[in-house]
Amino acid sequence: MTQLQTQPNNRLLSLDFLRGLTMVLLTLESTLIIEHLHAAVDGSWTAHILGQFEHHPWHGLHFWDLVQPVFMFVAGTALAFSMKKRRQQMTWMQSFVKILKRCFWLFFWGVLDYAVRKEGLSFELWDVLTQLSFTTLVAFLIMDFPIIVQIIVSFLCLLIPELLYRYSHIPGFDQPFTDQHNFGNYVDLLLMHKVNNGGWVAINCISTSAHTIWGVLAGKILLSSKTSSEKMKYLLVSSGILLLLGFGLDWTGITPIIKRIATSAFVLASGGYCILFLAICYWWIDIKKHQRHLLFFTIFGMNSIFIYLFFEIVGDHWFTGYILFINRGLFGFVNFPHVPTEIIGSLVVFALEAGIMYFLYRKKIFFKI
Repeated sequence: MTQLQTQPNNRLLSLDFLRGLTMVLLTLESTLIIEHLHAAVDGSWTAHILGQFEHHPWHGLHFWDLVQPVFMFVAGTALAFSMKKRRQQMTWMQSFVKILKRCFWLFFWGVLDYAVRKEGLSFELWDVLTQLSFTTLVAFLIMDFPIIVQIIVSFLCLLIPELLYRYSHIPGFDQPFTDQHNFGNYVDLLLMHKVNNGGWVAINCISTSAHTIWGVLAGKILLSSKTSSEKMKYLLVSSGILLLLGFGLDWTGITPIIKRIATSAFVLASGGYCILFLAICYWWIDIKKHQRHLLFFTIFGMNSIFIYLFFEIVGDHWFTGYILFINRGLFGFVNFPHVPTEIIGSLVVFALEAGIMYFLYRKKIFFKI
C-alpha cells in the first residue's frame, strides 16, 4: 500500500528537479490555467506558444506530448537508483515481490482515477499510472541483464506493436495510423468495450516500456564509475541516435510520430528528448553545481505520486472547481473581468496545492507506493 517515508539522503538533484518540473507542469495544467490563458490571448501570436502546452491532435509533436514520456523515463531512472540501494538489503525475490506490490498499486490507482464518472463507474486503462505499472515491471525484470539485451528488448517493445498495427487485418480496424480505426482501438474494444474518443489506446504500455527501460539504463550510466564527461557523452550520443531514428522514420514517411497511439517514431523521438533533458539537468545541476533555487521543484518531485493522485482525483472532481467557484464569487462582487478572474483562480488553486506540498515536505512526509 501507500507508505510514508522520511527523506532519503544523497539524492541526485538533477533527477529530483526533472521529476519536480514535470509534476509542476502537470499540476499547473490541472488548474485549467492553460485553458484560461487561451481565452486571454485568443487570436494573437501567443496562442501558438500556448498551443505547445496541449497534446497534438494526431500526427505531430508538441512540447506537452513529452511530459508523460519524461514521467515514465524518470521513473526508470529512479528505479535504477532505488534498486542499487535495495540490493544491499534484500534478495532479488524480495525486490521482485516489492515491485509487484508497487505495480499493483500503480494499476489500482490508475484504474480508480478513471473509474468515477457522472454516468457511473467505469473501467478504463488509459491512465499513465496504469501504463507505468506495466512498464515498471518490464524494466525491472530485465534490468540485471546485459545492457545490449535491455536495448534489444526495448526495441522489441517498439517492433511488436508496429507489426500488430500494420499486419492485423481486422475489419474496421485495419488502418494502422488512423484514429478510431487502428489495432489499438480494437484491443480497447475487447478489453473495455469502448474506444477512446481522443484516440488514446491501452496498448501504449507496450511501446512506452522503452521509455522506462531507457530510464533505467540512463540511471545506470549516472551510477557508474565513469567520469562526468564520459557520462555526458553516453547520454548525448544516445539522445542523438534516438532523435535521429524517431524523426527519420517520420520524415521519410515510414512511421508517423503519433503520441496518442505511441508509434515507434514517437517513442524514439520522445525518448531522445527525455535523455537530452536529463543530460542538460545533470550537467547544469550536478556537474556545474547550480543548485540554488531548486527547493520548489524538489518539493514536487519528492511527492510526485501524491500530487498526481491529488490533482487527478481530488482536484479534478472537487478541489479545483470549488476554489474557482469561490474565486468567481468574490471577484463578482466588484465586477472584475471574467478572464483575469479565471486566471487568478487557477493561480490560487496552484498556490494552495504548492502549500500542501510544502507542508508535507516540512513534516518529512513522503508518499511512496
